[in-house]
Amino acid sequence: MNEASNPPLARGKLILATVGTLLLAALVVLGAILPAEFNRDPLGVGRLSGLSRLWAPEERSVDTQGAAPLAREYQAPYRTDVVEIPLGGFLDGADKSELEYKVRMHKGETLTYAWEVLGEIDPRDLRFDQHGHTTPKPGEGMDVASYRQGHGLSQRGALTAPFDGIQGWQFVNGGDGAVVIRLRLSGFYELVPPGQPGNEAGIVANVPAAQARP
Repeated sequence: MNEASNPPLARGKLILATVGTLLLAALVVLGAILPAEFNRDPLGVGRLSGLSRLWAPEERSVDTQGAAPLAREYQAPYRTDVVEIPLGGFLDGADKSELEYKVRMHKGETLTYAWEVLGEIDPRDLRFDQHGHTTPKPGEGMDVASYRQGHGLSQRGALTAPFDGIQGWQFVNGGDGAVVIRLRLSGFYELVPPGQPGNEAGIVANVPAAQARP
């Protein structure tokens, strides 16, 4: 009985066909799937064919030309300081339990800050007033900016000065015991020398609390 059938491929042709199929599959992966799905284009085919654009998200331009630029440069050197501010309890009197500490900044300069209370105290007993103002000459008006007031044991953030002047905090301890405010500053500013406006209490930066206040 005669059977009609195709003769099997020779071994050499079968190997060539298998290798060709594998090469074609590799080209499809490298030239089409990787550029379109994973933004990888090892052969450069995706860029030439436009397949790489299928992966990329839609681009939207962001306006950076507003009143407050997102990128700034400063002439003042960058610095960082740690200021420990001792505060007595309210029974010690206002001259011990209340204190204002500020730094000098030019308009547009920015600093980051973080302060925390060291010592046992109810969060409701520590009041702070974050604000700034200009230092006018006699007879001139004074610009004042109020940022935040509240009670608590810590605060962190950033501040960009709206004018030339001094920026900082008024701290008031309404609790019984003494505490220390540890203030960390980084950015573009100048320390106010002891005794000048903003540092009338004479706080010395970068020393332990026991040495910071005369």
